[in-house]
Amino acid sequence: MIRDYQAIQKTWFVKGKQRIIPTFGKHQGLKLIGTLNYETGEVFCIEEERYDAETFLRFLQLVLERYPTGKIVMILDNARIHHAKLIQPFLKEHEDRLELVFLPPYSPQLNLIEGLWKWLESDVIYNVFYSSVQEIRKNVQAFIQRINQKPEQTIDRLCVQL
Repeated sequence: MIRDYQAIQKTWFVKGKQRIIPTFGKHQGLKLIGTLNYETGEVFCIEEERYDAETFLRFLQLVLERYPTGKIVMILDNARIHHAKLIQPFLKEHEDRLELVFLPPYSPQLNLIEGLWKWLESDVIYNVFYSSVQEIRKNVQAFIQRINQKPEQTIDRLCVQL
């Protein structure tokens, strides 16, 4: 979730000249769901209104469409929706193509996409004032498009952090 009021992060300014970053603080934001292909560096990302088991199931369907052949292994945290009963029949039906692997609890440093979300926030969100969620959305989409133009650099950057 990228919130409109998460604008302030580490910054610097000349002593006595504090940087002022306005915010409109409407407590809105973007809910992103994404995958990072560890082989190619390609990022596939969608935005949803809600993040629940139904949303996750739709996302899994989109992932299978995006990668129509071969085995897909998704590395996930242990969020409840990733284990929801609703998705179990789908996983059973597609067990030959889709496998979910769960990281140990409290280990986001082992999931490269967590580094991607941090990079996105650092590049697009922190210390910038956006007057609307639409403006945030536009800049997030531009970031994803930009990094997908050079996916090998994405993998290089994210793997160095491990």
